[in-house]
Amino acid sequence: MKYLIFFKHIMNKGIVKFFNDTKGFGFIKDAESGEEYFVHVTGLVDKIRENDEVTYDLQEGRKGLNAVNVKLA
Repeated sequence: MKYLIFFKHIMNKGIVKFFNDTKGFGFIKDAESGEEYFVHVTGLVDKIRENDEVTYDLQEGRKGLNAVNVKLA
């Protein structure tokens, strides 16, 4: 008997608290927990600015969790 298993991927939602285009990094504040996560320009899908609503995944980085696959909500 074969089974199909479906996983629903739930994206995190948050607000861009700070982003410096020149330096290529910033922070996203999670909408549910209030936690702040580092985001680097290499983790962006869309261009972001401060106060943008975004969705993102989390990935372990050198100094903790980083926001990656960041998209405008």
